[in-house]
Amino acid sequence: MPTSDPLAGFRLDGRTALVTGPVHGIGLAIARLFAGAGARLVLADRDAAECDALAASLGAISLPTDVADAAALARLADAAEERSGGIDILVCNAGIAGPVAAMHAVSEAEREQLYAINLLHPIRLTAAIAPRMAARGRGSIVLLSSIAGLRGNARLGHYGITKAGIAQLARNLSVEWGPSGVRANAIAPGLIATDWAEAILSSPERADRRLGLTPLRRAGTPQEVAATALYLASDAGGFTTGQTIVVDGGTTVSDGN
Repeated sequence: MPTSDPLAGFRLDGRTALVTGPVHGIGLAIARLFAGAGARLVLADRDAAECDALAASLGAISLPTDVADAAALARLADAAEERSGGIDILVCNAGIAGPVAAMHAVSEAEREQLYAINLLHPIRLTAAIAPRMAARGRGSIVLLSSIAGLRGNARLGHYGITKAGIAQLARNLSVEWGPSGVRANAIAPGLIATDWAEAILSSPERADRRLGLTPLRRAGTPQEVAATALYLASDAGGFTTGQTIVVDGGTTVSDGN
């Protein structure tokens, strides 16, 4: 039945969203926005105390998890489904930047940790959750990529590879599960004002140089990325799947002039 609320398509009432890495930055903004839009939340972060505290403040379920651990992710998927009655929205947000170094200088252990968190965690968790979404005939998967996965970088090469993989994962999932009513998309943020960006934004010289390459001449906010996640998770984005939406203030389309 038609509704008089023009923003009803962005509501998440009656749906449950599982969000990884929700206690800081973009993940925190997503958790708060989704809760405000009516979603029931299941939160998974390796910092158990902060995860529990955030869950208490949002009326959410807390399932502290080390997303680098394959067995822990399997337990997370089972517990999230059992305790919530079914996951409608999955947001794989947890990630790390890894070492800031040339690719050949990154140790085997560092590389394995980076890939486990940034790429294998979404692969493993979507493999566990997507079939259950498909059995219910609907679902939305939102993955956090980065503009580092769209262009080269001399100091964050492995990070960029993991984020490029995320964009491809969204495409693959959209084709595999679309016939069952499950959508999958990625978001590629640019420079966002979080703790990760502090090294750049705290230096006037580095900030001026970096923001000079961005047409909007500012860093983005976690809330702006969260708003894109809400669009993708909700019925407003119901015909959007397999896409990587760039939220970067125009950085990737500018030549710096």
